Amino acid sequence: MLCAIATRTTKSVWSRNRNPATFKASSRRTYHGNMSKTTQLKKVFLEMGIIILIAISIGLAVNHRMLLDILNGTKSAPIPSPTFSSAENSQIAPAGLLQVRELYEKDLALFVDARETPAFDAAHIRKAVSLPVSEFERKQPEFRKKHDLSTRLVVYCSGYGCHDSRLLSEKLYNTGYHDILVFEGGLPEWKEAGLPVEGTNK
Repeated sequence: MLCAIATRTTKSVWSRNRNPATFKASSRRTYHGNMSKTTQLKKVFLEMGIIILIAISIGLAVNHRMLLDILNGTKSAPIPSPTFSSAENSQIAPAGLLQVRELYEKDLALFVDARETPAFDAAHIRKAVSLPVSEFERKQPEFRKKHDLSTRLVVYCSGYGCHDSRLLSEKLYNTGYHDILVFEGGLPEWKEAGLPVEGTNK
């Protein structure tokens, strides 16, 4: 009986394989499956190629100067770092206590107080001049007459939370003063260091 079942099964399989319609459908499925895998592979390679081309383009755009230097056998000047001021080609820069103290002791800069007049009268860095940012337009002509445009200026106000020194520096720059330092620590840091101050409430 087992032999009979085996014989019928073999014949059934053989007959399906011999059936042209069944064979064609099976072949078509195999063909389309292979085509689908090939299409997917082509798509993956295409995406990889696009990514590589984009990366090469970005690299060339960023490093074109270096490549030109290599081809020409030259060395270009380093790209300058951005300055503190938003004004073009500005020489405004932040300064710390040690730097401004040295300038003060060697009398190499004019200290400019950007605070309001009452605050200046109460206490200010010794020998500093008052030029409140709120009164700049009115007091600027007199300031310009007394101090040459080549004068190095150290502008300060009430410390790190005070922006008057930066605003005044921009205004001074726009009128022709191009050697300006902003002492960000201002009067509070100066006083804490025990450096000279004067005024009614020093």
